[in-house]
Amino acid sequence: MKTDNFAHRAAEWDNPSKTEMTKIFVDELKRNVTLNKQWKALEVGAGTGLVGFQLLPLVGSIVFEDTSAAMLDVLKSKITTENNVEVVHGEVQQYEKQDIDLAFSCMAFHHIEDSDATIHHLYSITNTNGVVVIGDLVTEDGSFHHFEPIPHKGFDVAELKAKFAQAGFSDVTVHVYNTLKRERVPGVIGEYDQFILIAKK
Repeated sequence: MKTDNFAHRAAEWDNPSKTEMTKIFVDELKRNVTLNKQWKALEVGAGTGLVGFQLLPLVGSIVFEDTSAAMLDVLKSKITTENNVEVVHGEVQQYEKQDIDLAFSCMAFHHIEDSDATIHHLYSITNTNGVVVIGDLVTEDGSFHHFEPIPHKGFDVAELKAKFAQAGFSDVTVHVYNTLKRERVPGVIGEYDQFILIAKK
């Protein structure tokens, strides 16, 4: 297993700004997707479950996937006996059952090295009429992560939309739904657009 890049941040991850950011994503998802209490959902890059636990009362069950054991430890501490959940430590490709009605990801896709393979895998594990919802950054200059090396400096939304269509999704829409403000460099605030992509199978 690769180095856990989030090990030192997991305990303090659930701060007010991240909670607010995930709430805005969840609200936008709910505006665009009619959720079903019978659905089995999968969160890609679940982290501490900030998004998934907001959606859990609205679907039947959720599979939480993440490559960070430390983040998943925080997530597991939130699970109660009433929660119908499964936890997968590793890449999303390790989940192979073809039974997902809703797959979603918020601000994790830019950390996935092979996003093309992930898109194809999501197509393979979703049911007919299944929905995939991705929230992430529009292409930026790398300052969002303070120029640390990460797989993607956001995404060209037209290019990403085309990749979902090429993978087989029949109805793909994308739009900007939020703008984050954060320090680019000390004392300089940058603005970063977030998009939401909705792909239906």
